[in-house]
Amino acid sequence: MSYETVIGLEAHVELKTQSKLWCGCATTFGAAPNSLTCPVCLGLPGSLPVLNKKAVELAVIAGLALNCAIATCCQFDRKQYFYPDLPKGYQISQFYQPLGRNGWMEVAFPAGRHRIGITEIHLEEEAGRTYHFASEQSQPAYSLLDYNRSGLPLLEIVTAPEVRSPEEARKLMEALKTLLEDLEITDGKMEEGSFRCDANLSVHRPGEALGKRVELKNLNSFRALEAALAFEARRQEGLLTKGKPLAREEARTWNETKGNTVFMRYKEQAADYRYFPDPDLPPLTIEEQWVGNLRACLPELPETRRQRYLGTYGLPAEDASLLSKSKPGATFFEAVLRFYPGEARTVSNWILGDLARLMKEAKSGFNELRFSPKDLAALLTFVDQNLISGKIAKIVLAVMFQTGKQPAAIIQD
Repeated sequence: MSYETVIGLEAHVELKTQSKLWCGCATTFGAAPNSLTCPVCLGLPGSLPVLNKKAVELAVIAGLALNCAIATCCQFDRKQYFYPDLPKGYQISQFYQPLGRNGWMEVAFPAGRHRIGITEIHLEEEAGRTYHFASEQSQPAYSLLDYNRSGLPLLEIVTAPEVRSPEEARKLMEALKTLLEDLEITDGKMEEGSFRCDANLSVHRPGEALGKRVELKNLNSFRALEAALAFEARRQEGLLTKGKPLAREEARTWNETKGNTVFMRYKEQAADYRYFPDPDLPPLTIEEQWVGNLRACLPELPETRRQRYLGTYGLPAEDASLLSKSKPGATFFEAVLRFYPGEARTVSNWILGDLARLMKEAKSGFNELRFSPKDLAALLTFVDQNLISGKIAKIVLAVMFQTGKQPAAIIQD
């Protein structure tokens, strides 16, 4: 029996600001616990939030890049829930009037390029972090709280339920992360929590109503996202086959060790959070001229770059996709072309082939290269002039990578 899977994604993106969303505390990662706090981000009585303009600017840029309609007026709301890592007892978010709505993003899936809707984007604050410790001998289990992350600026990006497989979900999140890093909206360090994802999934038989949703929480790697969705799809298909569909919507988490999803709680509805406008924060007016200026300053986006590489340089589709999705890689590629008189495809072959292999082995990137684009152009020119063979050029490239010496000097040696 066949089933259809429907997936919607929520990306939680830590914005690249120097201070938090409502106060002047630093956003530095790895500081001593509770050293980057103040009465505002600790939720102490009488403290008042003041909005970080840079966070709004980065959120607007993200919305423009995702083709969203930017609100001219939006507000902040209190989302009530009670966890120890939420010192105020509520989270400041946007529910009734988000910053942006009705956007879209085009992504390359195995079945071809598709446009996925962006339902909304909104600003909210991060919670603190809880560390759990198991009991040991006479020491009972306990938890510790670190509020350094409390109040960090987050941008939540909610996609439409238009993703149809775990693989598509992974590719969409990879493309989104690349876009936001390209725009320097976030550093994208998933291991530090700067980019993470929740996923909503339901399964139904073709022609029937959608099934109950399961939300998979805090997936902090693309591999975990794809694996958790694949397991959950199989689990729900099994329940439908047995005639026992989900009766209620659930929130579950991913157990990496056991390779399965684990029940956390039944899903809350919007009414459970008792949203209401935050009385300490006035409505936010966003001037159209300011948005227009930000739009005019947008750099070339990865999709536009990909199209240019296909049209201007005649690169194969896969080469164009790989080079365009990395800003450092694209910058290096185009810099080589300024010095190299040969074919662009030759440059892409060397960058995506031997150079990519060397960087992968060294676990480094384009920003750590010891040689310049001009040096690679010189090496490729030597090959074109039959001064050295392609086999020798590979050896020279390896020495360039290790030492930073110019190719002519290496050849002379």
